[in-house]
Amino acid sequence: MKKAFVAGLIVFMLLPGILFAAGQKENGRADEYEIVTVVKITGIPWFNRLEEGVIQAGKDLGVNSYQIGPSDADPAQQVKMVEDLISKGVDAICITPNDATALEPVFKKAREKGILILTHESPDQAGKDVDIELIDNIQFGQHTWDKLVENMGAEGQYAIFVGGLTVPLHNLWADEGIKYAKAKYPGLELVTGRIPCGEDQELSKQKTLELLKTYPDLKGIVGFGSLGPPGAAQALKEKGLAGKVAVVGTVIPGHAAPYLKDGSMSHGVLWDPKDAGYSLTYVAKYMLDGGKLSDLTEIEGIGSIEVSGDVIKVDAMADITKENVDSFGF
Repeated sequence: MKKAFVAGLIVFMLLPGILFAAGQKENGRADEYEIVTVVKITGIPWFNRLEEGVIQAGKDLGVNSYQIGPSDADPAQQVKMVEDLISKGVDAICITPNDATALEPVFKKAREKGILILTHESPDQAGKDVDIELIDNIQFGQHTWDKLVENMGAEGQYAIFVGGLTVPLHNLWADEGIKYAKAKYPGLELVTGRIPCGEDQELSKQKTLELLKTYPDLKGIVGFGSLGPPGAAQALKEKGLAGKVAVVGTVIPGHAAPYLKDGSMSHGVLWDPKDAGYSLTYVAKYMLDGGKLSDLTEIEGIGSIEVSGDVIKVDAMADITKENVDSFGF
């Protein structure tokens, strides 16, 4: 009886502290949130750079932020990773989708569990809490076609590479670029449907070799997915066609530098993926702390933002040329 009384007394004395500790995270006062970024594919330069931002934000903000991703751009693997994170009970999931539709059911599960969902490169994503874009996507698509024409001319055959046919932003840029070209550059001829190879440099090289064989008059390639343009450039060098077929698209400067300098790649367009990784983690913590999206006007270290509904836009588009490629530092 005495032992039971003492045990009860100890629990009574400790109970306020136990309840306070349990309630810290629920009330947005946790010393450390767990904020996980899930990328399209791990181990490639683009997402290695994005991870730098995720890690830096964790240090700056005092949160447990880290990055994971599948070994290839497989939507099913991404879905499984999100399911695992739901089971783990993380506070926020930040993700660059391989397939927006495939993720909708797990996003619903996550939000039912109180897990915050932030996306990048998927502004029309169903089931998100917020999406962060480092560019104006319509302007980005149009600008890429302007650079294509600047380097291949306003007439001739061209092709489009994307990371995958389900990757939201790659296909949005392609849609906008094609629409823009019909109005502004009617002399352009798209030779085939968009080709999914932008996340694999060797596959991009092989697809370019096939294009050159099938369409010997090909004059340009637009590549979305950071490994698409380098793969195309490799193929052109192999065939002695560097500078004769224009290659433009999204690239990491350090990776693209040799191709830009030798003329096998014409022009790159992008933003700094590190800024995207940092912004995702920053906004996740801001919202977990109870901040209202409508009140957010700036991301520290990144700059001013524009909030439109549940989409955050940052004007960070950059052109990459052989003249400035070494100035980016990554």
